[in-house]
Amino acid sequence: MKKIALITGASSGIGKELAIIHAKAGGDLVIVARNTEKLIQLKGEIEEKYQVTVHVISKDLSIKESVDQLFKEITDKGISINYLINNAGFGEYGEFQNTSWDREEKMIALNITTLTQLCKLFIPHMIRHGGGRILNVASTAAFQPGPLMAVYYATKAFVLHFSEAIGEELKDTGITVTALCPGATQSNFFNDAQMNDSKLVKGKKLPSSEDVANYGYRAMKKGKSVAIHGIGNFLLANSVRFSPRFLVLKMVKFIQRKSI
Repeated sequence: MKKIALITGASSGIGKELAIIHAKAGGDLVIVARNTEKLIQLKGEIEEKYQVTVHVISKDLSIKESVDQLFKEITDKGISINYLINNAGFGEYGEFQNTSWDREEKMIALNITTLTQLCKLFIPHMIRHGGGRILNVASTAAFQPGPLMAVYYATKAFVLHFSEAIGEELKDTGITVTALCPGATQSNFFNDAQMNDSKLVKGKKLPSSEDVANYGYRAMKKGKSVAIHGIGNFLLANSVRFSPRFLVLKMVKFIQRKSI
């Protein structure tokens, strides 16, 4: 029987690549994002190339009611989700006192509340069906505070810690939970966050969304708890634990400043 994956934020970047990878493996899909046109285009490409079934659901998951609506639409269709991939999320760049609260409120809703609620809704379903896989896309931002992206870094810290905690709770249920922690990646994320001129990004050769998605998908299938993409990112994420907090803060602020 084909495994069905629900992927949020599937219209571009890591989410799109995860959808393609799952289809290559012979799995059916439920793909969710705001951009209906991109989702329909992706559905056509995947179904034609891989002979799998792709269900398109267009939702803005930062809106509170949309998560319940998504769950109802899936269950009403009799679709049983085997892999829950919480990829949807975005960032905001700038000093906290100058950034947009409306945008940050939506970021908290999408990066934290939506992800948590989808886990809450689908975990009992997975338990009843004997197990499943959950992949929550966090970030290397999860391992330290992030001056100039304070709220974003905090949301990803939540994703990491939440994923590890429920993964431990679910040890004997047949469900595994993986927190994927990529570093800076080629995607629309930095355009959307308006930080292409930061030292973190400008002039850097970043890993592709495809590379990160492949790594994350393999980690999910293996049931790995925390998956940090790239040896450099792994070393940096772990070195933070042994560095003075004031120094970590200064370092993060420096690399996120705009390059002159």
